[in-house]
Amino acid sequence: MSTTQTPAPADAQGYTPIRAKAAPRPGTWISAAITALLVLGLISFLVTNPVLEWGTVATYLFDIKVVQGVGWTLLLTVLSMVLGTVVALTAAVMRRSDNPVLRGVSWAYIFVFRGIPVYTQLVFWGLFTVIVPKLVIGVPFGPELLSFSTRDLLTAFWAAVIGLGLNEGAYLAEIIRSGLNSVDKGQTEASKALGMSNGQILRRIIVPQAMRVIVPPLGNETIGMLKTTSLVLAVPFTLDLTFATNGIANKLFTPIPLLIVAALWYLAITSVLMVGQHFLEKHFGRGFDDRTPATGRGTRSRQAAVNRAGTTPHDPLPEVEL
Repeated sequence: MSTTQTPAPADAQGYTPIRAKAAPRPGTWISAAITALLVLGLISFLVTNPVLEWGTVATYLFDIKVVQGVGWTLLLTVLSMVLGTVVALTAAVMRRSDNPVLRGVSWAYIFVFRGIPVYTQLVFWGLFTVIVPKLVIGVPFGPELLSFSTRDLLTAFWAAVIGLGLNEGAYLAEIIRSGLNSVDKGQTEASKALGMSNGQILRRIIVPQAMRVIVPPLGNETIGMLKTTSLVLAVPFTLDLTFATNGIANKLFTPIPLLIVAALWYLAITSVLMVGQHFLEKHFGRGFDDRTPATGRGTRSRQAAVNRAGTTPHDPLPEVEL
């Protein structure tokens, strides 16, 4: 006797499928038509307006000074973000420490550098060589062993990098701290039960999972840093993209076309950064996002077991004959 029976197929005679018809939505079409007209008007304005001088834009889009400015801007962005990320990770770990001194120092750093405008900080770093003319290594209240002139060590470029990096680190510290706190505390307790040290837990367990939360705002901060580099004139550093286009505009008395040149370059670089951010989010979101399947060792092992067995855990059990 069989424990299960296969039901007979349903009779399909006389069955009429339901054909659903979308309800008319005139408001949607009217909104689309108005939007299309506005877009066409904007395109016509951009093409026919003689003030924009698209010929000048095409001439100076790949000018040697502009391209060099793009290179310096990218270098400032990369170095400042690297410095800011290192400082932010250190500050975030200090905020999570049980030591009240470390927590207090981290809180004070974040409070000061988030509370002062970045332009003011850049001006300060530009005047650092005046405030501190030399660095001295020696015995306190005693003889000097070594001394260095800050004017020789701290150039305008490195002053801009330090100013941008320390300012960015204060914002990234809170982003990283929130990402670290998003990992369940039970994983830390389980890791300690396995004998892992605090450094191993942070490096192998917490940070890889926290990156899923950290990467999106980190990408936004990187794009913001790219645009903040236009303020390094306060140091003063005079080789970035904004200064290069402003110099050409002042020479030609045509500020608007050169502003368009700078805007196009910033948009191009931002587009590349957004693509990179997308792939980073996809990589660290594996196993969390339904649209991004996990491809780790466990998934491959499970797939190999399925291939050997010829079934999956969700397949129905075979019929049993009694």
